Formats: sequence, structure tokens, C-alpha cells
Amino acid sequence: MADPAHQTYYDALSEESKMLLVLRDELYSGSWDKMVDDLKNRLKGRPYIFKLVNRIEEDLERIETLRSYENKHKLNLREFDKGAAQ
Repeated sequence: MADPAHQTYYDALSEESKMLLVLRDELYSGSWDKMVDDLKNRLKGRPYIFKLVNRIEEDLERIETLRSYENKHKLNLREFDKGAAQ
């Protein structure tokens, strides 16, 4: 059974953070690295894959927080999205 602390963490995430998890899985094949590279390229005016939001720097901070949590606990937070197709 999944640790309820992780569900509590997921449930407390902002909608922006939850959207980043969805986009990571659906547009970047589950890769934070590809997503971060894409956002950084956008900031530098280089070609990019997808326009996420105007707050790229805030999203990069959110990504680092999410990635750190997932790495620390060896899990994918999308598993706690009750509305996502598993």
C-alpha cells in the first residue's frame, strides 16, 4: 500500500505543480531533464517544444522541488493523482 504521507504531499501541491507532473509525463516521456532543458532553451530564445507558462523560472523551481521529493522517496508523484489514468 502506498504511504499516505506521499498522498498528503501530492494533495497539497499547487495546481501549477500538478500540471508540471502531467506535462512531464505526457510531453516529455516522464523526463524532468528534457522538460528543464526545454524551459531553459525557451528562456534563452532557442527553439523549444511547448509553451508552458510565462513563469518559467518559477516552474523551474517547482520542478526542482518535485524532482527532489521523487528522488528522495523513489516514486512518481503522478501515482497519487486519483484522476489520472494509471
